[in-house]
Amino acid sequence: MIHDVEIRDLQVNADERGHLVEVFREDWDEYDPNPAMSYYSMTYPGVIRAWHRHLEGQVDHFVCPKGRIKVGVYDDRDESPTQGELNTFIIGEHNQKVIRIPGECWHGFKAIGDEPAFLLNYPTTLYDYENPDEERLPYDTDQIPLDWEESPHE
Repeated sequence: MIHDVEIRDLQVNADERGHLVEVFREDWDEYDPNPAMSYYSMTYPGVIRAWHRHLEGQVDHFVCPKGRIKVGVYDDRDESPTQGELNTFIIGEHNQKVIRIPGECWHGFKAIGDEPAFLLNYPTTLYDYENPDEERLPYDTDQIPLDWEESPHE
């Protein structure tokens, strides 16, 4: 596991009516420091949203309540004990987890399966429309050793 990446299994409380899943609690260690905002995005099947990173200290917290996504996290931080490591995770409605992603690591995701996927994020910094804290690379860059078309593993 990449240094500072954390995973929490989310408890699904199901009954005949459906289910309820807590996606944020202030007493969970994965949400430190506290999120500054939240948003969700909808992504069509097969679409890749990668790669980006935040250089001003933002931490992201990814949850996929509907659909399924393959999340990639790549560590190229100079001082990290896991520099050069790549993690991939499959999360979604049948595998409910929250992933804490240090913003300095490159990260992105692909919607997998046959239906749109919803990503819920709790970043620790408010989005600055005039000066966004984002550096980007194309999803198929040679700088990151991930082939989005490979079979997913966790």
